Order: sequence, then structure tokens, then C-alpha cells
Amino acid sequence: MSWIVLVLSGVLEAVWATALGRSEGFTKLWPTVVFGIAIVASMAGLAFAMRGISVGTAYAVWVGIGAALTVGYAMVFGGEPTSIVKVLLLLGLIGCVIGLKLVDAGH
Repeated sequence: MSWIVLVLSGVLEAVWATALGRSEGFTKLWPTVVFGIAIVASMAGLAFAMRGISVGTAYAVWVGIGAALTVGYAMVFGGEPTSIVKVLLLLGLIGCVIGLKLVDAGH
């Protein structure tokens, strides 16, 4: 259960990061509201997941999922430049997140 909550919290990290960018310094209401709800839910999920997953692994996975999704979303929908190198680096990041899960499962 901890891993499912951690993955969902990582997704919510991407939601709040994207909403933060769209809030334009908290001057736009709805992106600011989405940011507030998503960051609280993301942090609560991370805290819950840390009950069953070591702090270092949980935090690294949470950040990795959030970062990969945020950059991927920005490349697809936000006009951020895309390159083969960026895609390969994101795939490497995702591979590292999967590796942390596999190593944690063995202990």
C-alpha cells in the first residue's frame, strides 16, 4: 500500500509543480487552488508512505516521479524544447526510480 500511495503522491508533485508555474506567482486563482490542494495531498501521501518505506528511498522516488512527469508534461503540452538527450535522461531517471523500488523490495 505504501508504494501505491508514494507513486500517487509523486504524480501529485507534478500536478502542484505545474500548477505553481501556471499560477504566475499566485496571481491566478484556479492554478493557485490546484497548487494548494495538490501540495497538501502530495506531502500527506509522502508522509504516509514513509511509514513503510525508508526516508531516503521514498523521497528519491517521490522526487523522481514528480520531476519526470513535470518535465514530460512541459515538453508535450507546455512548449518546453524536446530533445533526444532530454528523453534519454528522463528514461534514466525513471529507470533509477524503478531500481530503487526493486532494491527496497529486496530488503
